[in-house]
Amino acid sequence: MSRLGKKPVAIPNGASISVEGRTINVEGPKGKLEYVHRPEVSVNVDSETNQVNVVRESETREAGAFHGLTRTLVQNMLIGVTEGYEKKLEIVGVGYLAAISGDTLQLRVGYANELHKKIPGHLDVTCPDQTHVVVRGCDKQQVGQFAAEVRSLRKPEPYKGKGVRYQGEQIKLKPGKAAGK
Repeated sequence: MSRLGKKPVAIPNGASISVEGRTINVEGPKGKLEYVHRPEVSVNVDSETNQVNVVRESETREAGAFHGLTRTLVQNMLIGVTEGYEKKLEIVGVGYLAAISGDTLQLRVGYANELHKKIPGHLDVTCPDQTHVVVRGCDKQQVGQFAAEVRSLRKPEPYKGKGVRYQGEQIKLKPGKAAGK
């Protein structure tokens, strides 16, 4: 039984939501998002209390899972179009750097060639300095996906900690060969 799915989602100021059939459209100052929910649940907008309610159609296990999922996705959409989402990456290593050229993120992270990653049009990617990359957008999944793809180009290695990591991420460093003596 999904307890989280029963909680109504408050619609923040500046956001508007509309439900047409199974399609949910959310608009706000940061952008527009659309989601088609599963037939196991239904989404209702209560304009008097300014809230969104997600109701399951049956008591099956799948309906319970989609109940909580749909509620969380609607909440993430409303937060995304009003506040937006942000992931910060830092690049650690001597000579490692990042730059933006047009719609391409260029990374120099210890390989013989520069790595180029195309920036999706709906995301805002900036480099405040050569060792930091900031990914912003209204869709939580796409912001996290792009940040994960950039990190996977050169994951932090366990001996010196060099590579691309999320800001604040702790890397557990292994002892080197000299520790065995």
